[in-house]
Amino acid sequence: MDSREIVRFDDDRAEYCLEVAADDCGIVIFGASGDLTRRKLIPSLFQLYRRSLLPEHFFILGCARAKLSQDSFREIFRTVITVEATESEKLQEFLRHFYYFELDYGSAEDYRVLSTKLQELEATHGTGGRRIFYLATPPSLILSITEGLGREGLSRESSGSGQWAHLVVEKPFGHDHASAAELTKALSRYWQESQIYRIDHYLGKETVQNIMVLRFANLVFESVWNRQFIDHVQITVGEADGVGTRANYYEQAGALKDMFQNHMMQMLTLVAMEPPANFTADRYREEKLKVLRAIRPFNPENVADYAVRGQYVAGTVEGNAVSGYRNETGVSPDSQVETTAALKVMIDNWRWQGVPFYLRSGKRWNRRVSEIAIVFRGVPHSMFGLMTPEQLTANTLVLKIQPAEGMGLMLEAKRPGAKNCMSALSMDFDYRDICKDRSPDAYERLLLDCMASDQTLFVHKEEVDLAWSILTPVLGAWQDPNGSSPLHFYPAGECGPAAAEDLLKKDGRSWRRL
Repeated sequence: MDSREIVRFDDDRAEYCLEVAADDCGIVIFGASGDLTRRKLIPSLFQLYRRSLLPEHFFILGCARAKLSQDSFREIFRTVITVEATESEKLQEFLRHFYYFELDYGSAEDYRVLSTKLQELEATHGTGGRRIFYLATPPSLILSITEGLGREGLSRESSGSGQWAHLVVEKPFGHDHASAAELTKALSRYWQESQIYRIDHYLGKETVQNIMVLRFANLVFESVWNRQFIDHVQITVGEADGVGTRANYYEQAGALKDMFQNHMMQMLTLVAMEPPANFTADRYREEKLKVLRAIRPFNPENVADYAVRGQYVAGTVEGNAVSGYRNETGVSPDSQVETTAALKVMIDNWRWQGVPFYLRSGKRWNRRVSEIAIVFRGVPHSMFGLMTPEQLTANTLVLKIQPAEGMGLMLEAKRPGAKNCMSALSMDFDYRDICKDRSPDAYERLLLDCMASDQTLFVHKEEVDLAWSILTPVLGAWQDPNGSSPLHFYPAGECGPAAAEDLLKKDGRSWRRL
């Protein structure tokens, strides 16, 4: 066991808990005045602080173009973070670790001054030269920041002294296969792969992490987790919201680039991977990569047989009339961008041969939902009167990712009353019902792992490359004005176009009702 591991075992509850203590370090956030920093990063760091999971010695240095004093920077987060009166002093203590540096991202001189500033803060706080550089900035700034840091030697590590430098990069990781490869090449000029933490916040969600425990700590599930017992898998991520203020980005991306290249493919690999020899970053990633390599390539000539795209028009969501995508601010009036996408993915390996994975994601649906449904095969014969095997509900395991985290198992059961009265019964649990403490935000988990030098829940460069290569034929077909993959329209408030339903219907299946 690592000497930094914190273990708690409760005999009465048979509860085993392990946490890895974070190293003393400085956290440098580029884009410190932005939305991500305010909504997620600083509130998550404060939650770690109040749970005594941040290291004893740390500081947080915010960098941005905005003209802010140190006091005004601290004041922003004094108002952003909501605490009970009993924890106001805790917040004050936390904010005393905050500093601000006004930075022109393209200025070589500013990076020289930043280097000096870091040395001063490290001497004050005793962080031992360990640094996290978090890029909470638009993708267009990634290279100028990483090269600026690299030229000043801020990416260098010294294993003998325990000094390290971690670079946290937010998605999107490129906008297509070629740009992703260029980004990887550019980063490698100053940064080793072991230093780069590509963050996909879905991997930090409790239910997504629970896939590993559910599968590999319970023989009842892993023994039937294969083509012999599973009919198909559905992965769904839907939002009731439209594009909001993200139209400029979304017009360049669309649902496939925005959700499938990262979140959806990552969840697919967790469901489909083989058990790693041990739960370490290298072994874990090896098994995920094997899944991506086994995905059957899409043929551009018949993409429409496996992929559907749609765009929302005016409709009603949660009782409110909403406009169509083309009427959103910043959207082209003849936009061909998809706001919903659905794919049928086949994995050509021993475990999953012949089992389709259906993936769908979109905006302006009837509600917000993220879930993974494992649909088992039906019974081969019915002994219950006139009930046919097809009339019996297939056992379905549903992993609920958001808005509520938990899981449910759909079973057939007898209803009280008549001698032979059956219906589907769902055995559900919600994390909020069984856990006394709040469920940590995904960023809490990922930030703590980064401070502990644990890359398990972060994305490797080869995963990025493979995911883009899988989707490139679909993107190419959809961008071809003479292609055979039409853009289907659906009213806001529905879960995508009818063509997405047909994708399953032709296989004799249907999407789960949301």
